[in-house]
Amino acid sequence: MYELALHPAAQDLLFREARTASAFTAEPVTEEQVQAIYDLVKYAPTAYNQSPLRVVLIRSDEARERLLGLLDEGNRRKSAAAPLIAVLAADNEFHDELPTLLPHFPQAKDVLFADRPVREESALLNATLQAAYFILGVRAAGLAAGPMTGFDFPGVQKEFLDDDHTPLMVVNIGRPGADARHPRSPRLAYHEVVTTV
Repeated sequence: MYELALHPAAQDLLFREARTASAFTAEPVTEEQVQAIYDLVKYAPTAYNQSPLRVVLIRSDEARERLLGLLDEGNRRKSAAAPLIAVLAADNEFHDELPTLLPHFPQAKDVLFADRPVREESALLNATLQAAYFILGVRAAGLAAGPMTGFDFPGVQKEFLDDDHTPLMVVNIGRPGADARHPRSPRLAYHEVVTTV
């Protein structure tokens, strides 16, 4: 079997032993932890180095109550008990940052992303990619993530974002509590996914 460069313990932390958490301890998630997570995952690749992911941390009791009312009923209990909730969104005006993020091709802002529909499609794809990196970053911090898409998307946009931001998911973050994880569900085998032409 081929041996990956990443240490097996890190492989377990990020993938094999990691699970979506549905219960958490009361231990808080600090601003320093979230910054360390972002400072790691910001280096992961996106198209044209665009960085459309935006993260809204739900910390106040008032904001939490507003969000809980917008979640599907089955998700409310999970989020109510999570030490930290993050709303992940795509910034459809990400192109404004491209002259800084893509200094060798600053005109990409106007050449490639002048049209809003093109930006929205690219923002959705690349922010979703960044959201996956964010979840791995949470795991790399020794925390557990509980990503959810069962919520009122227009309601979350209205309450926490604006017309230039599209909500992607809500992520509960914290140390996993007792019975936080279900057993590992099956995965497709290599031969079921990979073809060679």
